[in-house]
Amino acid sequence: MKIGIPSVLASYTDGARSVEAAGDTVAALLHDLDRRYPGIRFRMVDERSRLRPHVRIFLNGEVLRDLATPVQNNDEVVIMQALSGG
Repeated sequence: MKIGIPSVLASYTDGARSVEAAGDTVAALLHDLDRRYPGIRFRMVDERSRLRPHVRIFLNGEVLRDLATPVQNNDEVVIMQALSGG
């Protein structure tokens, strides 16, 4: 399945803004992304397996709250990351 990657994480994917990942839940997709692109998951998920506050994952245009949410091959998954600073 294709996953939309935000520009701030594209350094992990060699600049690709859309990558492939496999899994039957969002959590499984993120683990597969980390297998393919080491270190990317830690930028999105904390040590307690929760999304970091500045990360949003959209499943078919809807913000998802639970990483255990099931996904299917035809779903659209987009990761967005807010920039912060001052």
